[in-house]
Amino acid sequence: MTHPRILVLSASAGTGHTRAAEALRSYASAEQSSIEATHLDALQFVTPWLRFVYTDAYIFLVRHAPALWRYIYRTTNLARHEGFGHRIRRWAERMSSRSLLAEIARQKPDLIICTHFFPAELLSRLLAAGDADYPVWVQVTDFDLHRMWVHNHMAGYFAPNDEVAFRMREQGIAADRIFVTGIPIMPAFAEPLDRSTCARELGISPDRATVLLLGGGAGFGFGSVREIAECLLELKENFHIIALAGKDKAMLAELHQLAIEYPDRLVAQGYTRQIERLMACADLVVTKPGGLTAAESLAMGLPMIVIAPIPGQEEHNANFLLERGVALKAFDMATLKYRVGYLLSHDARLAAMRAKASSLARPDAAHRVLAIALQRATQ
Repeated sequence: MTHPRILVLSASAGTGHTRAAEALRSYASAEQSSIEATHLDALQFVTPWLRFVYTDAYIFLVRHAPALWRYIYRTTNLARHEGFGHRIRRWAERMSSRSLLAEIARQKPDLIICTHFFPAELLSRLLAAGDADYPVWVQVTDFDLHRMWVHNHMAGYFAPNDEVAFRMREQGIAADRIFVTGIPIMPAFAEPLDRSTCARELGISPDRATVLLLGGGAGFGFGSVREIAECLLELKENFHIIALAGKDKAMLAELHQLAIEYPDRLVAQGYTRQIERLMACADLVVTKPGGLTAAESLAMGLPMIVIAPIPGQEEHNANFLLERGVALKAFDMATLKYRVGYLLSHDARLAAMRAKASSLARPDAAHRVLAIALQRATQ
């Protein structure tokens, strides 16, 4: 295979799956010019109703009915794979995914890596029927394993850690098809970054403690990014806050207004493709425990305070981080305020958490995933 064609399939149900896929595509493009790597969001090639179920309906449930989403997550994990409910779901997804299957056929890939269970399950049916002749790999993007990630006929699985690999074996996946690689993150996280340089770009002091705030937790006992930043600014400790508004222009405007009230304390930041440069300035990150954000924070050796986990996968991510001593969890605004103040005033505890985070880092995950998949494809 002199010029392999790699197709990476994600699903934009949340941002983590697409970010992992982009990391794989970026590594493939940067490392070997002979590789042709393409990333497709599978949900862009399905019927509107299926896209609605995986995006809008999912977001509505986790924001407004988290208890119901927790029930759905647990029930689908425990249900028999060949049970009536799953059979109906798979039939409906197949009927809604004909354009996706046509696009995959048009791409003529030599191998496929899936960063979401939906395309992996769809392709497992093709492989079983003998209608596909390329290997399909699955990259799990959380520190958890839901039953819907596990399918027959996959070439192999990439696990974020040893525990998930163990759970894969318990689900019947052969040990020689499981590889503990970590979660793929962008190449920039494997490069050394100078804190002073990154801090100067933001106009803050590299010598002052800095907290990076990545998103709010409305509906989970927390307010918006602005409300959380305003709460933390009440602390007497002398530290910077970098508050990320993402693509929310109204929120960014609110943060800019708040920054005027707290000069030299708050930096308002919109959407960026260089989150690693913000992390390089920080001593602590306050974040929801998404799999990709957690993996990126570990790669930067950043202790975390996790807030507002989505029931199911993010709750398991939070447990993983808490058990390894790299994070604390805040249940509401008062707890968050206390724990930020505590860590910023206890240097030894913060340093210990940073060391543990660095020990769990896997910044080369994407490189390892590609190397294994390509090696197996040529055997």
